[in-house]
Amino acid sequence: MGESRQELLAWMNNLLQLNITKVEQCGTGAALCQIYDSIFLDVPMAKVKFNVNSDIRPAKLIDPTDTFAKHQIERNVPVESLVKCKMQDNLEFLQWTKRFWDQYFSGNDYDALSRRKGSGAPSAGPPPVARTSGASTGAARRGTTPTAAAATRPMRTGGVSAASSAVLAENNQLKETVTGLERERDFYFSKLRDIELLIQQGIELDPEIEKDEGGLVKQIQAILYSTEEGFEIPTEEAGEIGEEQETF
Repeated sequence: MGESRQELLAWMNNLLQLNITKVEQCGTGAALCQIYDSIFLDVPMAKVKFNVNSDIRPAKLIDPTDTFAKHQIERNVPVESLVKCKMQDNLEFLQWTKRFWDQYFSGNDYDALSRRKGSGAPSAGPPPVARTSGASTGAARRGTTPTAAAATRPMRTGGVSAASSAVLAENNQLKETVTGLERERDFYFSKLRDIELLIQQGIELDPEIEKDEGGLVKQIQAILYSTEEGFEIPTEEAGEIGEEQETF
């Protein structure tokens, strides 16, 4: 399973020194182009405009298609889908891009700010790590943002140490990650619940379909109610699930 939206955003913002808040913003193509520039170092970043309005027609937006063709990457860039700035399309392509980056990024220093100088890119929010290299590269590969723990000496700013500020920033980021994961969990759970209700309705209309042990209904139920080894349903939730299953 690919990284979550929050993990991907943290990785991308650290690598590119940006402050992107939504996966949908990748639909302009600018951030994607620079991710591939960090691998190949030959994307004409002067032509990549980061201040492009996502409502502009697709022909006016930047996409990495030329880079793919130049380096013979056998992957179609779904430009028409990406420029609509829908979450699912951009999430799937960004997940694939992250896997490609993990495989081919050399690990060398990449100065994102210098590479896009004059491209109109917005500055990052908090002061970022200037380059992606060494320990920070390893953290970026895992989809996390390096903290200031590696700084040689914490500096006082307004009575609060830089180390304390870094801890607070990391704590806020973890909270955002948890919130994002909970939203994704609820999203997929609602889909599973809809499938369960459809099966229940089908059984009410034709009880015989549940008696076929090798039938489609039994197979779907097996998937819905299967658990991993060592997993235990909490007592309260187990009671609720038991009550729901009695409706079959």
